Amino acid sequence: MKPIFFISIFNFLAAVVPVFAEEQTSADVKTPPAAVTNEEAVQKSDGENGQALPQELMSNQKEFLNLAEERRKDFIKHLNEANRLFQQKRIFETLEQLQKAEAIFKDSSEIYNLRASCYVEMRAFDKALVDFNNALKLSQDNQSIQFNIGEVYFVTQEWQKAVDIFEKVIKGVSQDNIALSRLIEFKIMLCKNKLGKKDEVMILSEKYDFLDDSPYYYYAKAALEYEAKNLIKAEEWLAIASRIFEDPNILAPWQDTLVEYGYIKSFYGGEESQEAE
Repeated sequence: MKPIFFISIFNFLAAVVPVFAEEQTSADVKTPPAAVTNEEAVQKSDGENGQALPQELMSNQKEFLNLAEERRKDFIKHLNEANRLFQQKRIFETLEQLQKAEAIFKDSSEIYNLRASCYVEMRAFDKALVDFNNALKLSQDNQSIQFNIGEVYFVTQEWQKAVDIFEKVIKGVSQDNIALSRLIEFKIMLCKNKLGKKDEVMILSEKYDFLDDSPYYYYAKAALEYEAKNLIKAEEWLAIASRIFEDPNILAPWQDTLVEYGYIKSFYGGEESQEAE
């Protein structure tokens, strides 16, 4: 499982506050009637200096604006360092940086999301789910966080919960984001296979052909062969995908999905592949 991340609005807020602080006090910022996501915060032009400003702010974002500038900078420094360390799989050091960031400002969806991702790496899925849900409370309707929650349900084999989340998330994914939308559809197909919805599985497996700009076609074919216990044929489909999509970064989340599902062995070894139920 590889959690996905979202653009931090706190970096944005830390940058713009010094620009307009003289013209607008924190009391002038309206409390929004509804939540604004980190990736989809509605923006408007400042006009005089061309700086993009948030049109609506969540209460925790408003509180962040009220912090002293140096404390905002320290928060961003620790959060960015935590992200850097996480990318290097230095999990315990990541948690240390998150703890320092949390000491400055705790109501950050970014902190909860990244800490949950650390728990995923540690296979502590119960703790991960708690923190992903806490992140979602602070960044409502955030598709990245919702996807991560769906991923936890996927790897813990709670298939109905996973498919419910994925079907909700995919409705909001941009049509231009083919890589993510196809991957989610593939996960939905696998979940429905576990739920015994064979007719829907077949429909989904044939939804895209070899002309599609994603590995979906090849991995769907491989999944059907794994399900039928045709391991050699399944591996042939995966080999074709690897020849067509030469960048391993493209195939990594698809391969990871098959590992978590139990069709193929983990790269790190361990138990033999589970047989499809």
